[in-house]
Amino acid sequence: MNLKSTFKQIDLFSPYLVLVGIALYLLLALIAFHYQIRGLESPSNEVYFYFLYGSLFYLLGILIPIIIYKGFKLKGFKEFLAKSKELTINHYLGEKILLLVVLIGLILQFWNIYSSGGIPLLSGYLKASSVTKVWLLSYVLFLPGINILLATYPKKSYYLLLGLGILFFALTGYRTTPIVILLSSFITLYYTRKFPATYILIFAVVLLISGLVVGYVAVQSIEWQQWALNPLELFVYRAGYTLSVFDQLLPLKGSTQWSLFYYTLTGYFQAADPRALVGEVVLGYRHSTTSTIFGPALLDSGNMALALQMFILGGILKIMHTLQIYKKGIFTAFYGILMAQTLVWIETGPTDLVVWIFFLMALGLIIYLSYTCKDHFSLNNSGDNL
Repeated sequence: MNLKSTFKQIDLFSPYLVLVGIALYLLLALIAFHYQIRGLESPSNEVYFYFLYGSLFYLLGILIPIIIYKGFKLKGFKEFLAKSKELTINHYLGEKILLLVVLIGLILQFWNIYSSGGIPLLSGYLKASSVTKVWLLSYVLFLPGINILLATYPKKSYYLLLGLGILFFALTGYRTTPIVILLSSFITLYYTRKFPATYILIFAVVLLISGLVVGYVAVQSIEWQQWALNPLELFVYRAGYTLSVFDQLLPLKGSTQWSLFYYTLTGYFQAADPRALVGEVVLGYRHSTTSTIFGPALLDSGNMALALQMFILGGILKIMHTLQIYKKGIFTAFYGILMAQTLVWIETGPTDLVVWIFFLMALGLIIYLSYTCKDHFSLNNSGDNL
């Protein structure tokens, strides 16, 4: 078996990729600590314990659906998923409706930038006020809309809309949104177009350059900060800084008593930033800061909250990954969105209302499919692997 055929058999964006992402993030952070960029000091060994702890519960969340499936051996489950095209909800979302949703999302984001009075990417003050309710609505409409459109209607002309979306959201000044749009759409296309290895390598380079450029320009435009780091140093430093924040919050486990999660869900409506609360509690002053995918849950309610969060993430991603293999369309689109957001969360942490909205949408899809297929399979002693 040659290398090319082996590569084709690898599912690059399976839920296990998050574990690879966590390992790569740690590597980047260790590089920052090794070179002591901006005075970063090596974290305590407890950091590595909690990274392993959270990763194990995430892995358990992936494995439990497999164990349940093999244990109960649901007869005809996969056959049903493969054949029950009439149960997909794609026919409720026609091409024109999806196109309208995407265009409304783009128009709203354009209006959001226009009403800010400038380009938020080039001003820290404008950036701080650019994540509005209009931005939230535009993102909730555009991201699922463009992914479902790309998954269901393979027209190259829609790549232009994708490019406009990446541009408009990049102009807001936050690197995560254009990265998620780019990454999620590529995951969607990866499963629906079967890209060759060359395309994947090109995408990886484009994603890296995009993240470096947007992040660097945004940081350089913050008027009240003075940075002397080049784009690569800044990229590595952010990983190290966030891990340093995580290290500092470990003695404070449970101190916010679920207020972080509360403000994550309500912050857009109360002008409250949950990441600023992280900075206030951990650093001692009000500063919007990231704390890794493991930080907010630990700060809110300790070890059990982290275990529950990671277990749920692993379970939902595994279920959506399996469903998208057989159902395609909207299931592939939402899997791409959830996987992209989770990968970004490795550094930023799950303190974004909009991402939890996408997870709720995905949960709704799972419940919908479970309801429609409940009478189509039964328990017996035969089955195949999940």
